[in-house]
Amino acid sequence: MAKKSKKYLKAAAKVDAEKHYDLVDAMKLVKEVNLTKFDSSVDIHVRLGVDPRKPDQALRGTVKLTHGTGKDKRVLVLCTPDKEEEAKSAGADFVGLDEYVQKIQDGWTDVDVVIATPNVMAKVGRIGRILGPRGLMPNPKTGTVTMDVANAVKEVKSGKISFRVDKYGIIHNSIGRASFTPEQLAENAEDLVKTLLKMKPASAKGTFLKSVTAATTMSPGVKVNTRSFV
Repeated sequence: MAKKSKKYLKAAAKVDAEKHYDLVDAMKLVKEVNLTKFDSSVDIHVRLGVDPRKPDQALRGTVKLTHGTGKDKRVLVLCTPDKEEEAKSAGADFVGLDEYVQKIQDGWTDVDVVIATPNVMAKVGRIGRILGPRGLMPNPKTGTVTMDVANAVKEVKSGKISFRVDKYGIIHNSIGRASFTPEQLAENAEDLVKTLLKMKPASAKGTFLKSVTAATTMSPGVKVNTRSFV
C-alpha cells in the first residue's frame, strides 16, 4: 500500500471521516483540502442502490451542469460531408468520417466526446471496441447519435455531461474545477444527483441514494449528507 505524504495526512486531518457534511459545507472543505497547485477537477462519486446487471437498473444518461465543467471538451463529429459544415460552425474540434475511423483504428483517441449521425453508425461500429472501454462510443441515450449535430455539439460545449453507473452501482463524474465557488460546485452536484433521483428504476428496492462523496484530484474525500439532495 502506498505511503501517504505529510501534505496529504495534514489535509486528511481536516476532514471528519465519520461526518456527512451539508452540500455547500462539503464543497468548501473540498476546496480547502485540495492538494494540487493546478486547477484540479472536482469529482463526485454517487453510490446507488441498483443492480447494474439488470438492464433497467444499468442507469446512463446526460445532464447539463448549470456552471459547466470548467473544461473545454474536445468534440469529434463523425458524419457524411453534407453535415460537416454544420458541425464545424457549431464548434466541433474534429469533423469527418473515414479518415477519423482509420485514425482511431491506428490508436488516436485524443477527444472527450464523439458524436455521430445515425447513417454512419455502421462504420463507427468498426471502432466500437476502441471507443467503448473509453466511454466514447456514440449512443442515442446520451444524445450523441443524432442528425442534429449542431445542437449536440453546442450542448456538450455548454456543460452537458454523460454519466453511467459502473458494475458496483457507482456514478463517477466531474462537476467542476477547484477554482469554482462552493456554491457553483454545489449547484452542479445538485444537477447531477437530482437527475439520478428522477431516474430511480421502479424495480430498485431499499435506499436508492446510498452515499455521495466529493474530492479533488489526489485529495481526501468528503462525505456529503444525502439529505442535501432530497
